[in-house]
Amino acid sequence: MSFEQLCQQARLRLLRMHYDSKVGHLGGNLSCLDALLFLHHQVMQNDDTFVLAKGHAAGALYITLWSIGRLSDADLAQFHQDGTHLAGHPVSGWMPDISVATGSLGHGFPVSTGMALAKRLQETSGRVFCLMSDGEWQEGSNWEALIFAAHQQLNNLTVLIDVNGLQGFGTTTEVASMGDLLKRLSAFNVKITVIDGHDPSQLAILHEPAESGPHFIFMNTIKGKGVSFMENRLEWHYLPLNSAQYEQACRELEQT
Repeated sequence: MSFEQLCQQARLRLLRMHYDSKVGHLGGNLSCLDALLFLHHQVMQNDDTFVLAKGHAAGALYITLWSIGRLSDADLAQFHQDGTHLAGHPVSGWMPDISVATGSLGHGFPVSTGMALAKRLQETSGRVFCLMSDGEWQEGSNWEALIFAAHQQLNNLTVLIDVNGLQGFGTTTEVASMGDLLKRLSAFNVKITVIDGHDPSQLAILHEPAESGPHFIFMNTIKGKGVSFMENRLEWHYLPLNSAQYEQACRELEQT
């Protein structure tokens, strides 16, 4: 199976899981799914750690874990149900692949910096990967963590930023503009790479650890990627699919 076929299969399974559970948040799940799949299928090793800072993309993480055999169809059927481990935001403590509970934004990256430093102090191998949203940089705790990561030169830390330009109530510029986020992060003298977050040839940069400090990867993405009526539309940050929309979305993905 090619990577493109894997992504198509995963998108269809993500839509089905969310449709069956009558749960929204599809837009931000679809924008980061390609990166999650590439990371887990082609990059991460057994001694690596992953943190999903943008916890509202839990569905994409669960589908990725399903695609590598860590979750079953029976597990996915429990998504967002009462008493489930597969909550709308990740819950830690029940499987090693989900090491941090996230949902309240601004915590995943700071925790990741601590994990990266711990690996260094304990002289253990492995890298730490953290996936953030662009709007999440409106949280002050992330800037404190950036100071810490840059100062400690955490070269075992790779941070993926899902730059889809939209958040809960508008564009990231309209809600609380951070100006040129790329320029602001560059001021901390950290390695930054800008890529198309849907292009596997560019996602291959994930194989390369930074040499002298943390590596920040700005992934330009499309919210609602692959479904015409969702792409770059704010409302799909929240809305669940009705039956007609689900059928149309599946048809579009199957024709891709």
